[in-house]
Amino acid sequence: MNKTLQVNQDGFIARHQLWNNEQIETVGRILNMIEEHNLRLIRVAWADQHGISRAKTLTIPAFLSALEDGIDFNTGPLFFDTANAIVFNPFIKGGGFDLEELTGCPNYALVPDPLTFRVLPWAPQTGWILCDAYLKTGDPLPFDSRQIARKAFKELHEKGYDLYAGLEVEFSLTKIVNDEINPELLGAPGSPAQPPKVRPVARGYQYQLEAHNDEIDEILQLIVQNIEDLGLPLRTIEDEWGPSQIEVTFAPMRGIEAADAMLLFRTAVKQICKRHGYIATFMCRPSIPGFFSSGWHLHQSLIDMKTGENLFIPEVETESLSVLGKQYVAGILKHARAATVFTTPTVNGYKRFKPNSLAPDRAGWGVDNRGTMVRVLGGYGIKSTHFENRAGEPAANPYLYFSSQIFAGLDGIENRLNPGAPSDEAYIDEREAIPKSLQEAIDSLRENRLFQDKMGKLFVDYIIKMKESEISRYMAFVEQEKVEDYQNVVTEWEHREYFEIF
Repeated sequence: MNKTLQVNQDGFIARHQLWNNEQIETVGRILNMIEEHNLRLIRVAWADQHGISRAKTLTIPAFLSALEDGIDFNTGPLFFDTANAIVFNPFIKGGGFDLEELTGCPNYALVPDPLTFRVLPWAPQTGWILCDAYLKTGDPLPFDSRQIARKAFKELHEKGYDLYAGLEVEFSLTKIVNDEINPELLGAPGSPAQPPKVRPVARGYQYQLEAHNDEIDEILQLIVQNIEDLGLPLRTIEDEWGPSQIEVTFAPMRGIEAADAMLLFRTAVKQICKRHGYIATFMCRPSIPGFFSSGWHLHQSLIDMKTGENLFIPEVETESLSVLGKQYVAGILKHARAATVFTTPTVNGYKRFKPNSLAPDRAGWGVDNRGTMVRVLGGYGIKSTHFENRAGEPAANPYLYFSSQIFAGLDGIENRLNPGAPSDEAYIDEREAIPKSLQEAIDSLRENRLFQDKMGKLFVDYIIKMKESEISRYMAFVEQEKVEDYQNVVTEWEHREYFEIF
């Protein structure tokens, strides 16, 4: 194999200058890995608008070609909501998007990012690489969430900052009891299939009980081994409060690498578990009696691009955050209602926001206060000073979650916003309430100029229409089944919609 792979200057990637020098130099390492591990197949993956990995599997010759020209990918997934209901008509002018290039459901180009290449330890002789999506003109696809995150990080870098982020993620682990795929259970577009019948792997609410972890040690060992073999910086794995609830944490990562890690982690855990007779779900609250809501807390700090210095460390002993840090937090609080479309993008996720729980119900901040949306940790002289946003659900698209934080935080810095005093009593202060439903969050996003300006009005209108399709199907179920208290009860519709796909 040619380990230097001379880049074809007439290829799509070179012609549009879509790789930087680091990406070009990494190609040689990829070729060495293909030969060293005797790889036969490469999964070329892309994060769709829901943060779910879509992929084509290529042979090695086809993959080498993709390193020059990218690969053609059907625009079809762009038209679908979470149950593959068709939201946009691709056969009208503009493809339903008001974008001429998407008329008629054409292909667009997926360009592999060499920096994301991995060998999948659970799939024999198989590699994996993440892509960015481009129109045939070489322009970024405006509906590609990773491209939106790239734009956010570019703006952050231009101001001399980078994001240092740690992932704290909860999910539910269940054992498959019956996985028969009968024709009557296959589902249809807009009507998800019946998920497999499952049982919990632990019983009772016993926070961080060692015995629960020991009961499922065999599958946990497999998860840990494979995640570490992928090169992800796993720190802890533990039994959480609810039955069958697992929490993992990762060491902080810099830049878009942390968002990529979240996508890969979810994808890996689901595949590893399914191969061994389990279903891991990142759905916030499954419709299983006794199960508890799961969250995704995103730990954040800004660092100086040149020195690596943590810019959130307070300047004086009496403060918990620097002036810059407070401004960043203030921006996130200001735009919190609109941002919940990105931090909590499912109907189900809003069942988690309850008073006096371990989830927030309003956009406040506090110092080491688990009731507030933004919880600040650290202080004067503490190098690890940062905050966590506790509003996220584990099914969130990581690129949109990160982007919403960066754009909102930078708005706080640019306008020198003040977050006010930290909350002592998180659930009774005068802070603005977090939306109580996905529809309420969408209504806030529709009025938010910041996200329209930064993410693009075309994209914001797109995601609103996508989410309203999801809501309309949910409300049709609620009305048909006469579901009472549907804003608090987890319905069968939600379980079918989210349990297996997320």
